[in-house]
Amino acid sequence: MKSKVFNRSLLAGVVISLCSGLLTPAALAACAGTELSACPAPFNVQLPDTHKMLTWSQSDRVIGFRNDYRNYAGDVFHHGNAIPLVASAKPLTDASYRVNGKTYHLQDYLQRQNVSGMLVLKDGKIAWKYLGQGNTDTTLWTSRSVGKSVVATLVGVAIKQGKIRSLDDLITQYEPDLKGTAWDGVTLRQLITHTSGVAWNEDYTNPKSDFAQLTECEARPGTYACVRKLVAGLHRAHPAGQNWSYSSGGAWLLGDVLERATGMPLAAYLQQSIWQPYGMASDGVWHAYAKGQHDVGAHGFNATLEDWGRFGEFILHNGTLPNGKQILPADWVAQSSNWTRAAGSVSAAHPNGIYGFQWWNNEVPANAANVEPAPQASLKHSLWALGIFGQMIMVNQAENLVIVQWSTWPQAEPSFSAQPLEASLMFSAIAKALR
Repeated sequence: MKSKVFNRSLLAGVVISLCSGLLTPAALAACAGTELSACPAPFNVQLPDTHKMLTWSQSDRVIGFRNDYRNYAGDVFHHGNAIPLVASAKPLTDASYRVNGKTYHLQDYLQRQNVSGMLVLKDGKIAWKYLGQGNTDTTLWTSRSVGKSVVATLVGVAIKQGKIRSLDDLITQYEPDLKGTAWDGVTLRQLITHTSGVAWNEDYTNPKSDFAQLTECEARPGTYACVRKLVAGLHRAHPAGQNWSYSSGGAWLLGDVLERATGMPLAAYLQQSIWQPYGMASDGVWHAYAKGQHDVGAHGFNATLEDWGRFGEFILHNGTLPNGKQILPADWVAQSSNWTRAAGSVSAAHPNGIYGFQWWNNEVPANAANVEPAPQASLKHSLWALGIFGQMIMVNQAENLVIVQWSTWPQAEPSFSAQPLEASLMFSAIAKALR
């Protein structure tokens, strides 16, 4: 316990949760250990085995994803004075899309996507909110790779503050011990767009992939040293800048560079630069590889549904705080969706490219057939923060629209013709319904 103020805040949160039947007295000690100012609910006593994260059952995913802040060591980023989200005068009542001659409505979509939380913000107001699987407004849900988009945003803040000079800086300017490795000669721009050319196997179904090894490192002591050894030992597959290849190892390294540049863990930098100044309503937790020293850049951001939405609003408004101060470079959000044209990013489905500054282009594929809304009616120029098993923040400035989704897809990364396509169709249909 940090102070009497913390004690009172924590106790109040626990009393409320106890009265609602979501927490037991045993939750108090566990929550107190996290240094959170209020206890998330619901509280699950039994947690799934983190060694088996990639093969958890559906029920284990729900429990594991909303208790990620307890599954691993974590650094808390505290909220400041909250700015409330208010209800829209034009709520979303329904939206529908068609695939292969079949029409699916919003309630169908929730089932087909295994949605456990969803938030639609139109013009900054709540047009629709859904919490399922027992989740509440206090639930801290894990981001998976949505955290990459948060880290990329913090890189923009660091550039604006002068802590990072330029994306054209070499990684080795911040990580001199990587000289002579596959990362030597790679720029931060190549790192943030995943065009480093350094080999990385992201296969979530292969127990021997690089990503599986990273996950195994996270499930045992000495995580930072284990992951650093893994990433530093990678080899080069292509010349830097020529090929796009998604890499959680590279994203981890980007987070490490950011921490070295700012002199603080990701959670502390997020709290100082965005979380408190923007008016987030709840504390969050970032998965730490070394508590108080290093947080993981590839994922591990845990926050409430509404605070995920507030982060989306921060991006929607180009990094402008409520006091009018812009803390991102003026063209940062536009650059973030200036999709890389490197080989592997461009395809018939996405002729403009699929990846930017750790944000995705998830618009309806240009070659999609037998779908409505049609590709030309898709949310163009949207930025999508995407995490395995269906975690999303979609930002579309033209529609003044932010959509958040928490899910437990049966597969970590299904084919684009399945859940990812239907998400793009539904989000486009929601935009149309709210115009």
